[in-house]
Amino acid sequence: MNRLGPQFTFQQQSTRHPGLDGARGLAVLAMVVGHTLDALLSTEARQHPWIQHYWTFRGITAPLFLLVSGWAVVAALGTRPNAARDTLGKRVRRSLLLLFLGYFLHWPGWAAVRDMGWTDTMLTRVFTFDALQCIGSALLVGAVLLALVPARWGRPLVLLTLAVGIPLASAAVWRFGAELPGALQQLLGSGGGSRFPFFPWAGFFFAGAFAAYALHLIKPGWPQGLALLAVGAGLLGLTRLVEPDWTPVSAWMVAYRVAQGLLVMGVVNLAPARLSKLLAPFGRMSLWIYVLHLPVVYGWADIPGLSYRVGPRLGVPAALGVGVGLLLTCALVAKVGRWLLEQARPWRAGSTTLNASLSGSRVSQRI
Repeated sequence: MNRLGPQFTFQQQSTRHPGLDGARGLAVLAMVVGHTLDALLSTEARQHPWIQHYWTFRGITAPLFLLVSGWAVVAALGTRPNAARDTLGKRVRRSLLLLFLGYFLHWPGWAAVRDMGWTDTMLTRVFTFDALQCIGSALLVGAVLLALVPARWGRPLVLLTLAVGIPLASAAVWRFGAELPGALQQLLGSGGGSRFPFFPWAGFFFAGAFAAYALHLIKPGWPQGLALLAVGAGLLGLTRLVEPDWTPVSAWMVAYRVAQGLLVMGVVNLAPARLSKLLAPFGRMSLWIYVLHLPVVYGWADIPGLSYRVGPRLGVPAALGVGVGLLLTCALVAKVGRWLLEQARPWRAGSTTLNASLSGSRVSQRI
């Protein structure tokens, strides 16, 4: 392995990309700590200058997560012309798993459903569209389209069209979807209440997928890291030429966050291999950690979480301690759970697991 940085090549699919896992691990760390701070920090602690800076940085967490997920999906295809067709069934199953877990995490409980009745309000609440649903939907759309088009010219054309077209079409789609049923409004984003609607958030997924295809010929390690920094800096410079627009349907916002995400990925690629190895385990267990920490922080159905049991009354050190402790606990539970699954299904010890559903990778792949 190159000691100057993490290696990644489309020809070596038996080796995971530690820089990719490191970037996902960094996003997981920021996600868990950010959710915990948001739920537990007191009003006074939120005014601290460092916390204000952190809120600014925290905006890159979800875009980075989606970028890396899209990158991993295309990286797993390699250069085989028929790879997208051969893996279509697996990717459809993965996307359905992500959709199920995403909706399951937001299940409000039977009591709430009975109180709301069979109404549009109930459907809107039940079908709240979040990050996992966005990744699952994008994976489903991307897998089907990539299986239908020729690999050489069709793959980059489809990925670039989706990466650019989804953000640009978001405003029109939101207007069109305003009269649709609540569940579809949640998916499209026009109904409000959905934090990561398909329009424009799937644009991050396909931007990462296109970047993976565009940069796969560049030598791994420092060259690829520098290329990510150059592309990210160039895109960031282009956004400076346009008036900032932070509205939910802003294509400018997507471009700005994509640029930031590429810069972060470039920095992680250039970082010492030791740092990537430290973050990579969290990245490989990202789906487990995501699924485990949300009910603890925000509750599930009628079971309250830390946001209710403790509430926003802790100082910065205490809230950080809870966040780090929750991250480590979820990682430990995830590791034990994955081991138990492998023991229960020894014939599938080298096949796809829950975490591979998010990253498009395989359990048998190692650093």
